[in-house]
Amino acid sequence: MTAEGQRRRAFWQILLFAAGLVVLTAISAGSVYLVNKARGDNKWVVHTLEVENQLNALLLELRRAESGARGYLLTQGENFKADHEKAVAEIVPALDRITRLTGDNPAQRESIEKLSAAIETRLGQFAQEMEFVRQGQLDKATALVREAAAANTTSTISREANAMIREEERLFRLRSVNADNSQTLAASLTGIGSGLVVVLALVSIWLVRRSARSRDEAEARLRDSNVNLEATVDERTADLREANDEIQRFAYIVSHDLRSPLVNIMGFTSELEELGKDIFRRIGGLTGVPAGGPPLDVAEVPLEDADKQMSADFSEALGFIKSSIARMDRLISAILNLTREGRREFQPERIDTRDFIEAIVSSLAHQAAEAQAEIHIEPLPNIVSDRLALEQIFSNLIDNAIKYLKNGVPGEIRIRGRTKLGYAIFEISDNGRGIDPRDHQRIFDLFRRAGTQDKPGQGIGLAHVRALVRRLGGTMSVSSELNAGSTFTITLPINWNASNRNADR
Repeated sequence: MTAEGQRRRAFWQILLFAAGLVVLTAISAGSVYLVNKARGDNKWVVHTLEVENQLNALLLELRRAESGARGYLLTQGENFKADHEKAVAEIVPALDRITRLTGDNPAQRESIEKLSAAIETRLGQFAQEMEFVRQGQLDKATALVREAAAANTTSTISREANAMIREEERLFRLRSVNADNSQTLAASLTGIGSGLVVVLALVSIWLVRRSARSRDEAEARLRDSNVNLEATVDERTADLREANDEIQRFAYIVSHDLRSPLVNIMGFTSELEELGKDIFRRIGGLTGVPAGGPPLDVAEVPLEDADKQMSADFSEALGFIKSSIARMDRLISAILNLTREGRREFQPERIDTRDFIEAIVSSLAHQAAEAQAEIHIEPLPNIVSDRLALEQIFSNLIDNAIKYLKNGVPGEIRIRGRTKLGYAIFEISDNGRGIDPRDHQRIFDLFRRAGTQDKPGQGIGLAHVRALVRRLGGTMSVSSELNAGSTFTITLPINWNASNRNADR
C-alpha cells in the first residue's frame, strides 16, 4: 500500500473512532437525561398515590370517630369511647401529612383549607357530644348530633376530600403518561444507539480485517526483502568491529611511536639549554671577566645589552619548546590511556552506590577543603555495573565540580539519584561558574575545552566520561548557565549486562 493509501486509511479509522465516541457520548447523555426524567415522573406518580392514600385514611378515621361517638351515645360503652378517641388522635396528623404533600399544588391548597376548616368544626362537635354523654345529658348529645347532621359538616368533609382525590387521579393519569413516555424514549434511544454501535463495530471489524490483510502482505514483502539482511548486518558489524580495533591499534602504535622522538627532543632540548648557558658564559668572559677567576652562572655573567637581549630571547624560546613538549607528552599519555581503556572488558558487579561515592568524595576531601566546598550525598540507588568505569566517571565529574567553582564563593556540590523504568538517574550539581549553553556540546568533544582556561587539563576528561557512559548502556547530559552552576545527569541501567556490550567491541 502506498503512503497516500495508508494516510487515507488512518484518516477513516480516526473518523470512525470519533463517530463511535460521539454516538456513545450522545447515548450516554441522552440515557442519563431520560432515566432521570423517568425517575422524576415515577416519583410524582408515587407522590399522587401517597396523597390519595392519606385522603382515604383521613376519611376512614373520620368514619371511625363518628361510629365510636354514635356507639358511645347509644351504649355508653368504654370500648366505643376508646375507639373514638384513637380515631380522633389520628385525624390531625393525617391532615398535616396531606397538607405537606399537597403544598406544591395551588388547587389542592385551596381544597385543603376548606377541608381543614370542616374537620376542625366536626372535631369540636365530637368533643361536645362526648362531654354531654360523660355528664349524662343524653338529650343534649342527641340534639347536637341532629344539629351536626343538619349542618352537613360530614358531607362537606367527604365532598372536599373526594374533590381532592379526583384531582390526584387526574394528576396520576397525566404523570403516568409522562413516565411511560420517558421510559419509551429511553428504550428507543438505547435501541437506536445500540444499533449504531453495532453498525460502527461491523465497519470497524471490516477495516481491521482489511488492515490486517494489508499488514500481512507488507510483512511478507518485508520478509522477502530482508532474507539476507541479517547476514549483511553481521558482515557490516564485523567490518566495523575490525575497523574499530584497527583504529585503536593504530592510535596506540602512533602514540607509542611518537613518544620516542619526543624523548629525544626533550633530551636534546636539555642539552641545548646547557649549551646556551655555556655559550653566554663564554661571551660574558670575553667582555672582561678576569682570567682564572671562578666560573659564573649565566645570570651573573656581565653581558652587553644586545647579548643580554639575545640571552633572554634564547631562554624564552627554550621555555616555549619545553612547555610544548610537556603538553605533547600529556596528550600522548592521554591517548594511550584511552586506547588501553577501550580494549578493557567491563565486569559487572553489584555496587553499594552510597559507599562507593563516599569513598570517592573522601579521596577528594583535600581538594574540596582547599576550595571551601561542601559535598552533600543524598539517597542513591544501588546498581550492577563496572566498578572501575563508574569510579572514573564520578571522579571526573566531582573533580570538575570542585575545580570550576567560583572564586571567593563557598562551594556546594550535591550528588543525588533516583530510578525510573529500569534505569538509575544520577545528578551531580554545583553552584560554580557554569557553562555557556553554546558550549554544552563542545565540552564533550575530545581535546576541546570551554570557558576561561585557568585550570590545568587537556580536554579529555568529559569526552572519556561520555564514552564510558555509552559503553555502560547509558546517556549523559548537562544543564547549565553562566554563573548559575551546572548539573550533569548520568542515566545508567540498574542491572547492566556486559555480554552484549563486550560482544560489540
